[in-house]
Amino acid sequence: MTLLTTLLAFAVALGILIIVHEFGHYAAARLVGVKVLRFSVGFGKPLLLRRWGKDRTEWAIAGFPLGGYVKMLDEREGRVAEADLPRSFNRQSVGARMLILVAGPLANLLLAVLLYWGLFMHGVPGLRPVIAQPPAASAAARAGLHSGDEISAIGGEPVASWADLQWALLRQLPAQQPLSLALQDGSTRTLDAAGVTVDGESDIAAKLGIRLFEPALAAVIGQVLPNSVGARAGLRVGDRIVAVNGAKISEWSDLVRWVRDQPGKVLNLQVERASPAGMVDIRLVPQRVNEAGVAVGKVGIGPKVDPAVFDTMLTETRYGAATAFVKACAKTWDTAVFSLQMMGRMVIGEVSWRNLSGPITIADYAGQSARTGPAAFVAFLALVSISLGVLNLLPIPLLDGGHLMYHIAELIKGSPVSERVMEIGQQIGMALLLTLMIFAFYNDISRLFTG
Repeated sequence: MTLLTTLLAFAVALGILIIVHEFGHYAAARLVGVKVLRFSVGFGKPLLLRRWGKDRTEWAIAGFPLGGYVKMLDEREGRVAEADLPRSFNRQSVGARMLILVAGPLANLLLAVLLYWGLFMHGVPGLRPVIAQPPAASAAARAGLHSGDEISAIGGEPVASWADLQWALLRQLPAQQPLSLALQDGSTRTLDAAGVTVDGESDIAAKLGIRLFEPALAAVIGQVLPNSVGARAGLRVGDRIVAVNGAKISEWSDLVRWVRDQPGKVLNLQVERASPAGMVDIRLVPQRVNEAGVAVGKVGIGPKVDPAVFDTMLTETRYGAATAFVKACAKTWDTAVFSLQMMGRMVIGEVSWRNLSGPITIADYAGQSARTGPAAFVAFLALVSISLGVLNLLPIPLLDGGHLMYHIAELIKGSPVSERVMEIGQQIGMALLLTLMIFAFYNDISRLFTG
């Protein structure tokens, strides 16, 4: 069921993003009078094809779904009837051609604005940015942060939820400057983030010692995963763990520390069982799992959680229509600029290439967001739409930005770029895109094996 949800969510997201992008090109082409021959979702041989409209445009769904295209009338690609010459793409002014090219990425950015606008009016649920006790010697501990502190701003950027906190850190951390943290009680702290980098493999906040505060939970098992270490050892839902290796356990967090810190080592658990009532001794060995390059123990059990305990941690951000629209535009702009900054930092080596994600990771995120709820899926869709828009505006041949680069050169020199230059550009663009795809797939596969 999880795999089916992931595939379905990925297909829906991909379909929406491709259709919106290509419709941007299509609408701009129709606006300036260019004849559109085909609107295709996917590449390759059409699986479904229909002709509609005065121009008998072909609307197609093809077999390879990772993309799409709008084919326009163009003398460079075949013979054009005399009557249709004025409607050929190559006969349009440079400005008209540039408008058609930029319309696709702009449509993706506009989609993101609309999605965020709807989200901000509906209300964005989240968790209050309250932190747990920072580990000793961490940057957060050195800054004087303590359990229960609620962060209200980072570097002057307001923080209303835990997601806002992570986003603010992600945007500001690469600058490697001390971060000013404002707390709800009116005090401030200075966080030294020197040496902490964005590597795509671990939680940035956690690397600074900033972890989400979790209300204390009793060490009572609420879930046991099938065929897990805990299930094979005989643990049951409702069991209360009272001791590990003779050490008393008072909260679930105590048990977590024991399990995480002892991968591959024997743990002797003293368990209080309700039915039949009595004490049970259970021996198990936590499975060794690689987590952000560190070996930790896992046994496949979860705590019994009373939802009321966490109600005080919940928050919701909602705005009126006008304010929500301004916030949506700002969010889209900030995300687009941040994406460009991250790409630039990858190129110069300041940020790890492990941050690059391919279709497998995107599909996984699509499934996770869909299972979380409509709001999470809409937010995911907006984020990927921005990424798609920004990526297509990069000056790489074969992408919209590469073709824009040719047209800008045409404006400067007063004549079209030669066919030879375009051929060389296509070869370079193909090599660059292939390299990016290899990195993305490598990262995807690496994440699959490392969790």
